[in-house]
Amino acid sequence: MPSWTHLIRFIAVEDNQSHIGQLVDTDRDVGLDSFEGREIKVYLINGTIFDGDVTKTLLTVKSLLSPVERQTCNYIRCLGLNYKDHAKEGGFPLPQVPVLFTKPRTALIGPYPASVNIPKCAQDGTSDYESELCVVIGKTGRDISEEDALDYVLGYTASNDISARSLQLITNQWSFSKGLDSSCPIGPVLVAPKVIPDPQTLGIKGSYNGQIVQDGHTSDMIFSIRKQISYLSQGTTLEAGTIFLTGTPAGIGHFRSPRVILEDGGDTRVFIEKIGTLINKVRYEDL
Repeated sequence: MPSWTHLIRFIAVEDNQSHIGQLVDTDRDVGLDSFEGREIKVYLINGTIFDGDVTKTLLTVKSLLSPVERQTCNYIRCLGLNYKDHAKEGGFPLPQVPVLFTKPRTALIGPYPASVNIPKCAQDGTSDYESELCVVIGKTGRDISEEDALDYVLGYTASNDISARSLQLITNQWSFSKGLDSSCPIGPVLVAPKVIPDPQTLGIKGSYNGQIVQDGHTSDMIFSIRKQISYLSQGTTLEAGTIFLTGTPAGIGHFRSPRVILEDGGDTRVFIEKIGTLINKVRYEDL
């Protein structure tokens, strides 16, 4: 695995080009800093997210991008009903095996200034947020044991599983309703396993328009990250660049009273300990 600990993709002030870099100040919340217009300095990384070397060249962030670009991501695997409190709030029995759905690469976007765009087909008052820990696979493997599973992780970041509930509830297959363009924001920073040796120790919060709507912990997962990687690699090659969305805790808009929906101009955020805050504005297309 590469030597970086806190990797971002960004547009640089110095040349207006996209780069990857290592945060200079790893104690700050780069998502909040970017949103609030504070200066962010990084050390340029030469190479890719998989093999990059941190240099001494300093650059300044103009805007953040998704830490994993679409060309690098080959598959987005997502788990449904993977938190005990979320299953309880919906009145669902705990699943016996991981519930899998997928998103296309076209769903992938980064943090603010990227926006979650709600298309016409989902502008019916049911669009929703789901705060999730995102896992990026760093090396290709198959039939991976639980014991070795975390050795395949490149890093962790935050994600928001944007969902069109009306489209979701009319079918048993969720991929279309959760795979609309820009329905998979991730970021703001990819944090290495050396910083997060145990992904089941992280607090996770979601907020909408400044109000905390989700307050969970990754220890509440039904299937741990180790179990997810092991189970989903059975007879199936997990390629480097694969992204896992690992489920959401209780508090989704659909189950709140009154219900909370993503509205044009809304502000949706995911905060995860040791990672920071993923911020996106909501935009209704063609308005």
